[in-house]
Amino acid sequence: MAEIGTDIFKASKWLETAVIGMPTETVYGLAGNALDSLRVADIFRIKQRPYFDPLIVHVHAIEALTPLITEFPEPLKQLAAHFWPGPLTLLLPRSKALPDLVCAGLDRAAFRIPAHPMALELLRACKFPLAAPSANPFGYISPTSAKHVSAQLGDAIPYILDGGTCRVGLESTIVGMEGSSLVVYRLGGLDLTEIEDCVGKCEVRSNESSNPRAPGMLQSHYAPAKKLIVGNLDELLANNSNKPAILIVFGKYRQNYPKSLQLNLSTGANLSEAASNLFAFLRLADEAPQELILAEFVPAEGLGLAINDRLRRASYTH
Repeated sequence: MAEIGTDIFKASKWLETAVIGMPTETVYGLAGNALDSLRVADIFRIKQRPYFDPLIVHVHAIEALTPLITEFPEPLKQLAAHFWPGPLTLLLPRSKALPDLVCAGLDRAAFRIPAHPMALELLRACKFPLAAPSANPFGYISPTSAKHVSAQLGDAIPYILDGGTCRVGLESTIVGMEGSSLVVYRLGGLDLTEIEDCVGKCEVRSNESSNPRAPGMLQSHYAPAKKLIVGNLDELLANNSNKPAILIVFGKYRQNYPKSLQLNLSTGANLSEAASNLFAFLRLADEAPQELILAEFVPAEGLGLAINDRLRRASYTH
């Protein structure tokens, strides 16, 4: 079982020969040397992730991108200057320094500077960038604590760097360019309105069923093991009255339903709080004895767009 600790030096030494769990402000990552094809292959193997689904490369500073990219389009450079470190990933033309496996053979790779002090310290301690998708089995709920990583992948990795509970709780927002147009490939922890306030209107293109052009674009993803249905809770409860269910609600609890069977993403109807709780609550619901999870969408604004995106994908195959 993986050791859980806060030793940056130990974590960096493990990364010379192995893959480990690392914290970021979004979710915990399964980190390995992005320049080493063997370590990258280990990430795919441990996650059971399809090789056509590219990874995100993490660096500690914009200057560290220089040997990894061939171009930095001005609008994306603006976003980097404004939002890095932070929950933003940029798709940039990549150099041959990166193994094809990291970016699924595509001509662009995904890059980000995380806004977590321990993640940045670890990246500075390493002599290489880190490929780090979420530290969970492929398709399952993303981890927001070291305990979550240990429960899912603890038998497969030697060390988990414990940075506490993730502040944002949703994966990063992914932005790239097609021609002169800005495209959001994945809604995430950075509010779309903030991005558009910085660089203007963006096209949102966040779901693909196969051959994703960016990490996290598959339609079925972030899913609990048990059945999750999302919609109008009153209708869902009426249609599933013969099945014991646990509810995921936002703001108000449902009356005439046991409060002990309701997980409230934010009693104050705060979307940032809801985002930070989403994956942890999906996990709690999945571990509960009830056979069914019923959830409602949150307001489709700001971070609510990303929350609803995750809820849709978590319920897609059911």
